Amino acid sequence: MRWYWVDKFIEFNSGVSARAVKNVSLSEEHMHDHFPGFPVMPASLMIEGMAQTGGILLGEKNDFVYNVILAKVPKVEFHSLACPGDQLIYSATLENASEEGGSVKVTATVEDRLVAEAEIVFVHLSSDDPQLSRIDQKNFVFRMNLLDILNVGKIDGDAESSATA
Repeated sequence: MRWYWVDKFIEFNSGVSARAVKNVSLSEEHMHDHFPGFPVMPASLMIEGMAQTGGILLGEKNDFVYNVILAKVPKVEFHSLACPGDQLIYSATLENASEEGGSVKVTATVEDRLVAEAEIVFVHLSSDDPQLSRIDQKNFVFRMNLLDILNVGKIDGDAESSATA
């Protein structure tokens, strides 16, 4: 089973920035154990959501030709909690992109409240590396039309005219 920590993208500026939503719900099983009687979104899962937001931003910049793998989180700071009913907004900015990988800065907010901020570094792994033959990037994030969450209503001349017709 694959866990997704992004529900949808609400803004996507190719190669520059992205904003994604994660709705925190008491129906998520992990919320009952973390912590009993005082459920909060685990910090590690917020980091994963920020990494998925930034990783998709970096992957899309290169048309998903590389396996984008989380390499390290050199800096993360938590300022407050996310509880059931909160809507986390992950805002990622692409800081660096090269053939070797890239880095993003990401914040997590609930309304105007800063919950977390992080710097995340990714590495690109070649899909033709024999040691990595079992890794399928599409299995990580992009399987089963998951990229539909990137449909954030980009408007161009054709889309605008067809929307008004």
